[in-house]
Amino acid sequence: MTQWVYGFGAGRNEGRADMRNLLGGKGANLAEMASIGLPVPPGFTITTEVCTHYTKNKGQYPTELDAQVQAALARIEDAVGAKFGDSDNPLLVSVRSGARVSMPGMMDTVLNLGLNDVTVEGLAKASGDQRFAWDSYRRFIQMFGSVVLGVDHHRFEEIIDEAKMAAGATEDTQLSSDDWRRVADEYKHMVQQVTGNPFPQEPTAQLWAAIGAVFGSWMNQRAITYRRLHDIPEEWGTAVNVQAMVFGNMGGDCATGVCFTRDPSTGENIFYGEYLINAQGEDVVAGIRTPQPMSSLKAKPGERSMEEAMPQAYAELVAVRATLEKHYADMQDIEFTVQRNKLYMLQTRNGKRTAAASLKIAVDMAEEGLIDRKEAVKRVNPSALDQLLHPTLDPSAPRKLLGRGLPASPGAACGVVVFSADEAEARAAKGEAVILVRIETSPEDIHGMHAARGILTTRGGMTSHAAVVARGMGRPCVAGAGGVVVDYSAQALSAGGVTVQAGGTITLDGATGEIFAGSVAMIEPKMSGDFATLMTWADEVRRMKVRTNAETPLDAETARKFGAEGIGLCRTEHMFFDPERIGAVRQMIMSETEGGRRDALAKLLPFQRKDFEDLFRIMAGLPVTIRLLDPPLHEFLPHKDEEMAEVAESLGADVQTMRRRAADLAEANPMLGHRGCRLGITYPEITEMQARAIFEAAVTIAKETGKAPVPEVMVPLVMTRKELEICRAQIEKVAEQVFAETGTTIEYMIGTMIELPRAAITADKIAECADFFSFGTNDLTQTTFGLSRDDAGKFLPLYVEKGILPKDPFVSIDIEGVGALVQTASEKGRKVKNALKLGICGEHGGDPASISFCESVGLDYVSCSPYRVPVARLAAAQAALSGGGDRTA
Repeated sequence: MTQWVYGFGAGRNEGRADMRNLLGGKGANLAEMASIGLPVPPGFTITTEVCTHYTKNKGQYPTELDAQVQAALARIEDAVGAKFGDSDNPLLVSVRSGARVSMPGMMDTVLNLGLNDVTVEGLAKASGDQRFAWDSYRRFIQMFGSVVLGVDHHRFEEIIDEAKMAAGATEDTQLSSDDWRRVADEYKHMVQQVTGNPFPQEPTAQLWAAIGAVFGSWMNQRAITYRRLHDIPEEWGTAVNVQAMVFGNMGGDCATGVCFTRDPSTGENIFYGEYLINAQGEDVVAGIRTPQPMSSLKAKPGERSMEEAMPQAYAELVAVRATLEKHYADMQDIEFTVQRNKLYMLQTRNGKRTAAASLKIAVDMAEEGLIDRKEAVKRVNPSALDQLLHPTLDPSAPRKLLGRGLPASPGAACGVVVFSADEAEARAAKGEAVILVRIETSPEDIHGMHAARGILTTRGGMTSHAAVVARGMGRPCVAGAGGVVVDYSAQALSAGGVTVQAGGTITLDGATGEIFAGSVAMIEPKMSGDFATLMTWADEVRRMKVRTNAETPLDAETARKFGAEGIGLCRTEHMFFDPERIGAVRQMIMSETEGGRRDALAKLLPFQRKDFEDLFRIMAGLPVTIRLLDPPLHEFLPHKDEEMAEVAESLGADVQTMRRRAADLAEANPMLGHRGCRLGITYPEITEMQARAIFEAAVTIAKETGKAPVPEVMVPLVMTRKELEICRAQIEKVAEQVFAETGTTIEYMIGTMIELPRAAITADKIAECADFFSFGTNDLTQTTFGLSRDDAGKFLPLYVEKGILPKDPFVSIDIEGVGALVQTASEKGRKVKNALKLGICGEHGGDPASISFCESVGLDYVSCSPYRVPVARLAAAQAALSGGGDRTA
């Protein structure tokens, strides 16, 4: 019989930390904590396999599940000494989700389950506290009503606000047992009005409804969005954890809190977190009450730390912190409850952290001996490095302070103010930089938070939903800015006597919590400290080289600063659009004779030679792959009448001739038209000019620096061996001429960009006259799929959402199709030439998942945009450590 339920706590720990695929992260860690002797309330986990069964079978459970749940519930009853549904001493449970990877706030939780009109009186009798019992009951109705019955949570808040107003109270804790009894009655009445049915009273029915709601929440929109943003497969499912309740809301000797074993923003080795006395877990993250700091060192005037208020429980928690870090060898995110001065652990998981914190924690733990250097390299998410590679606020720049909040997620962001997630997404899609401003964020805002450059909330603490999610996404966030007033109806925020309307600009500093009116200048980052240390460790273990895609000196210098080991793609056509040379380019295109074209190309030669000299100087001694002219010629011609007339005049031609020539060059499908090597074969003088510029520049820099660059001349869009053979002969002829003229010989290579399926399939033939292959996976993806990268954005997101494609193939390489062609070409090419150099220069060269695939195929290098170079260095190291990635992923 399949085991669908695994118990934990009270001496029965059927799970382990390495069973997270089956038990989810929360369930596996609860069992692990219990097994190492930490105080975990007893409970059980329903496996992720049940979620998969439930989803596939439209809400049906496996037949053995009911009996296993009842048996597990009985074990909790025995351990706690209370009975589920009992009128005198009722057992209450929590029902929580638990996917194999942390998805904070994305799925649903129900606390205090098992309460009804009868058991609430039993809870009051057993605890000796009427107020606590009725507070717990109204919480249960609110959570169950919202999560399971679908009642809008704002309806519940309205009833509480009215109760507080009637009682003259400002905090929930000021309401009496009679107040809570009235609130619970009003809740039930409202639920019946909204749903048409009375609030469920039977505890077992409540339990199964809550379990179903948690499984169902795996497919809610916010969870789907979160999975898409973080590449989490739908088939993983979530587990459900049912656990005996412990209560942080029984009075002044009770509390609940969330803490991190190190600072998740900076990575400092300090105990970091927040707690609330006389509260339940949701209170800390919901922003309803202002949480207090854990440590006295972090307490500000007027705040009372847990260390001061509950010294015994705090001391226990400090010991637990040390135990968990040593056991998991990673920074932990902990949830706890204190019930009558006794500490209980409700959760531990590897904590979400910023990129800066991730680096510091990995390096510090390696230097502390908790992990080794290879593990430190594996610990940092390469994509997260983007957070560290972009500008921060210039400390000397003028600024106008608007307000302050908590520094919830570091980094700086500037953008226009928007007040809804939908608007943030819509405006960001048009290329605008936006700051999402909310009173408080909820999981429903996930899409807008991802689209925004930064996030500002007026409620919530350092462990609020906004803070945790922003840190995980790498978005700067200022939370709990109490001095800022947000008016959704007026679409405005105000602070310090200043009002900013929607569409106005503000700047956030997530490292200080400051909010500024208008834009503030920013400065470039520096690669030093922990960053430089980890990059050094990564370079020690990676096999693949990392180059950059660059055609300007600025890009080349930036890439070298970030550790690029050469240029993997210089797109020469980008150089042709410069205002100084576009006239000569157009003259070359308009000429209908070879002589006319050569005259125009002679004007371009000095410009092109200077371009290459600049790049070779920066990359002295390193390989530089230069792609010959690739786009169709019509792209360089003007399109508007006034531009056409202007160019005609400058070239001494009439407008009609210009129009006729433009019409001759126009193509119905230019991507598959007269471009790439086809231009060089039709007009060999173009290839000759570019080759001369390359070799003359290389000789000049070799003499100037003593470090000869290694030009790699790349012929684009080859589909047959004969094409490359013709182009190679053209290039070699020019090289010999330049070497004879200068009396200097330098090493060079001639190869091709593999960007057509036919080239990949016949790579063994093409390799006979190639020194290297560079996979142009942008065009290879287009030609393999029959997709236009410029147009596919209209429907590709839907394809990913519907599971037709696992990911956007232009973002992460399609391993089954495009990847198979890369692998085929690599194997065929190296059968002909064992030392054939192989690289990738499409956008996939900066994507960690694609880099892992490149390692598995045995490519020699990847090439990416300058700011992605450190990302690629780390990803290449991780791919080497993992043995080359998964070819079937």
